Formats: sequence, C-alpha cells, structure tokens
Amino acid sequence: MERRTFMAMITGSIAAPLAAEAQKSEKKARVGILGIGTAPSPQELAKSVSTNPFWLSMKELGWVDGNNMVVERRFGESADQLRTGAADLVRLKVDVLFVGSAGLAKILQVETKTIPIVVGRSDNDLVEAGLVESLARPGGNITGSQLLNDDLIPKRLELLKALVPSLSRVAFLRADITDSALPQIRARYDQQVAITARRLGIEAHTFIVHRAEDLAGAFLGMNRNHDQAVVEVGSGGFMFVHRKAIIDLAAAHRIPAIYEYQVYVEAGGLMSYGVNTSEMQRRAAGYVDKILRGAKPADLPVEQPTKFELVINLKTAKALGLTIPPSLLGRADEVIQ
Repeated sequence: MERRTFMAMITGSIAAPLAAEAQKSEKKARVGILGIGTAPSPQELAKSVSTNPFWLSMKELGWVDGNNMVVERRFGESADQLRTGAADLVRLKVDVLFVGSAGLAKILQVETKTIPIVVGRSDNDLVEAGLVESLARPGGNITGSQLLNDDLIPKRLELLKALVPSLSRVAFLRADITDSALPQIRARYDQQVAITARRLGIEAHTFIVHRAEDLAGAFLGMNRNHDQAVVEVGSGGFMFVHRKAIIDLAAAHRIPAIYEYQVYVEAGGLMSYGVNTSEMQRRAAGYVDKILRGAKPADLPVEQPTKFELVINLKTAKALGLTIPPSLLGRADEVIQ
C-alpha cells in the first residue's frame, strides 16, 4: 500500500468521528414560547409548525426545531399558571423568548431583564405599557410589533353603526388573564370606549371574562342588556384561543359581532377590521432570527402596521337577517360568500 493512501485512510478515520462529535456538540439555539391556553397535542403542534406563518418563516430563515433549534413551550389558562411557565422558561436560560401580547411580555419581564423578548403582535402601546422606552429605541430587553387594537375601537364601532344604523347599545367582550399586569392599559381602554361611545351616541357595556366558562354568561348578560352588537377586544391571546366558542355564542344569540382578525370571519364570524396577522407573524420571525444571530432588542425598533383590512362574511350576515349596505361592501378588502 502506498504511504499517501495509508495516511489518507488514517487521517480520514480520525477526522470522521471528530467531525461527527463536533456536529453533536454544536450549540443549538433555544427559543422559549409562552402562550395562553392548554398545551397542544402532538397533532395540533405538528399542524401549527407546518402551517403557521411564524414557523414557516423561521424555516425559511434557516431555523428548524430539533435540528439547529430547540423550542421550549409553556402554556397557562390563568395568570398564576402563566407566571409559573415564565419562571420555568427563564430557568432554562433560553436565547430568546417569544410571546403574542404585551401582557405576556410583562409577565416574562418580571422574571428577566436580560433574556431578549419578542412581542409578535401587541394589542397595546408598548411605550404606554412601560415595556419599552421608545418605539425607535426600545432600550431594554423587549421589542417586536404592536397592533394598537384598542386604537381601532372607534373604527370598529363606526363599522357596526354603518351595518346597524339604529345601533344604540353595544357590548365589549374583554378577557382579564394578562391585562391585570398592565392596569394603565385597562384605564386607557376604558377612556377610549367612553369617548367613542359618547361621540356616536352609543351606550357601552363591558363584559370581562376570566376563563372560558365565563363566555356563555357574558352573552346572556348581553341579551339582558338588549345589546344590539358586540365588539371583541383582544386580550393577550385568550379570545383567539377561544374564538370558535365566541363565534358560536354570537350566532346562537343572534348578535352581530366585529372581531380583530380575519381568521374569525373565515371561521364564521360576521366582520373583522384589523391587521394582516400573517404578515405580522412573518416579521416577528425576522426579529427572532436577528436576535439569534446577535442583534440586541434594545436596538431593534418596534414595528407598527400601516394597513388595516375589513373582511365581511355574507353567509353569516344572511343567517343573522342582516343586509350589508353597498357602501360597506364597497369598503371591504375581502368578502366571504
């Protein structure tokens, strides 16, 4: 055997296990997720990873769970459970934390001022919530995107008024799971509702639910109040998790409802006015990617949407005995037949 051939064999036999060992020991990125609700089943998790714009974007950016990334998920249906989950994620020393709301971000920030936190779609103003110093320079360990859904309350009420010209009594459906962590945001919401209702000559009633079992009672209360419509107000993901129950209750009580996101209308809700959540999720993935590659959240400006979409479900309107005015149909970005 030639000496060169022999040396190549020896070198290769040594290099191969060394390369394999190096690959094994290569540090994987660790992402922590804190969410409202129960932990998903393996089937639900697999579907989310294969269809959710956030995870699809993460894959396009080169991050694959189980390959070069490990995802730790914690869920809770109460503030106490969420605080426990937050503390657990911080103990695991993940590289970045991802949440869907300002309330969840606040729960995490109580546990850590150093691990970066990305807020995917905050319903509230992150500056007013005391989570960032400014939108341009967040300054701490939190950044992301804010939808300012509370600021859209006047527009949603105007749309309901256009649909039901005789509208004089409206219910607001809100959850208090994470909002208690941000009392200043609740005060701002109350003020926004009062000002808008007074301007439009509408009497407003807010129904606050603390758990899924409270939803049926809230709709019974709307009937007792003779409320003519309901505005769903986002609350840290709780409404999104229980959207099917809310849509079914609105249908059963024959009360027109306007929601935040198009996904509600696709599932049978009447009308939505808000941002394109798929686009916001893709942007959130971009922020998580940047942080995993070394960027600091303090230097990443908080994003705000510039485009809002009106979506109407004609089948649901017909079931409720409503005729959508041509002027309202003309303003819709999408009409579901």
